[in-house]
Amino acid sequence: MYPETSPSAGQMTDDEAAAEARRIIAEAYRPAPETPAAYRDETALPAYGTTPPVAQPGRPPMSQGATDASVLMLAGGASASMVGLASAVVMYVSQYADPAVCAIVFGAPTALVLALARLAKRAKPAPTVHHHYKGPVHQDQRNVTTTTRGVWAKTTNQH
Repeated sequence: MYPETSPSAGQMTDDEAAAEARRIIAEAYRPAPETPAAYRDETALPAYGTTPPVAQPGRPPMSQGATDASVLMLAGGASASMVGLASAVVMYVSQYADPAVCAIVFGAPTALVLALARLAKRAKPAPTVHHHYKGPVHQDQRNVTTTTRGVWAKTTNQH
């Protein structure tokens, strides 16, 4: 089958080649080492790091005031479009409605609702104040009136 060569020339004999082939085949078909399917790192996260914050999907990061203003603008736009659609339907169906009268009839409730919503937003109940003291306490409830006048400001406090 193969020509006989001397082992000193760096060639394998047939028996050595068969043994090497059996070793390679056995290594190829051996079971894979067991690897975990998941790993949970239990080390504590650092309080801060050098990685900058990443914007998340959805609304962009904004201040609370900007978020409130954008929601208010979205709500105002939606209500304005609903009022406009309702007035357009009334004018089309009646074939006689005056656009100025429709603007007054449909715009007044919207303005009233927006004004009431703004008033309700600002109205907050008075906070309940509880004082807990140990030992003698003196409460000073004087009012101080401050007046500042002039180009060079002079402040006068009166008890």
